[in-house]
Amino acid sequence: MKAEGRRRTLTRLLRHRGATAGTVVILLVLAGALLAPLLAPYDPARLPADLAAQSLRPPGREHWLGTDLLGRDLLSRILYGARVSLLVGFAVALLTAVMGATVGLLAGFYAGTIDVVFMRVTDAVMAFPTLVLAIAAVAVLDRPGLLAIILVLTVVQWTTVARLVRGQALALREREFVSAASALGARDLRILTRHLLPNCLAPLLVSTTFGVASNIVAEAGLSFLGLGVQPPAVSWGSLLSEGAVYLTVKPWLVIFPGLAITLTVLGCNLTGDGLRDLLEPRLTR
Repeated sequence: MKAEGRRRTLTRLLRHRGATAGTVVILLVLAGALLAPLLAPYDPARLPADLAAQSLRPPGREHWLGTDLLGRDLLSRILYGARVSLLVGFAVALLTAVMGATVGLLAGFYAGTIDVVFMRVTDAVMAFPTLVLAIAAVAVLDRPGLLAIILVLTVVQWTTVARLVRGQALALREREFVSAASALGARDLRILTRHLLPNCLAPLLVSTTFGVASNIVAEAGLSFLGLGVQPPAVSWGSLLSEGAVYLTVKPWLVIFPGLAITLTVLGCNLTGDGLRDLLEPRLTR
């Protein structure tokens, strides 16, 4: 029965055109990032011997997407930049899901003082614009890097998940199956992990999918301001920052990294819409 239910769910997901298109885009971007050493025609950090001749070349046969100021192949740098941008997007989404779900479940299940304390902390973090708070947090670090970006974005973005899961937990704690489990002597940890959490997974999964897109955009914003990964590492945001100076004269330096961000974020949002329609049909109706 469970296998049949999973097949039915997969079939419904495949019939959702938006979700299918979004999933295909995400898989293609993931494949490009994982296979970057095989797909990249050049070393993304290699400086050509004839720098003057190779600098800022437009797209052509030798360099399909052109080159940057230092003559480095833009296609190769976009493929390797996808690794950093996607790693930040998925890692932060996973960490915020774990942190937010933990806070939300405890606040919603126990209510009372625990709920008040957790939610006031959540309100304090949400009172600041996410990007501004992230910029302030990264700016105080001696040397921004990949790990710092992941930790900072996790700290400033877990609040949305916590609010969502808390609302679900507050409604579920009054349901009969929770009361029955408590009456039978089930411990709080078992009730949280076996009864409340599984019933919160659907909205949590949808929120996490949308979170990947917002994390990619947030990382691009920080890297654009010079607060992201530092050279020789490269991300889509740092490519935008490097190309912004030549926007009016060498537009390919911004267009192609921008398209990479746009398509990936669009793919995540389409997949999130499909999951929401599938897992939360009441919202669709």
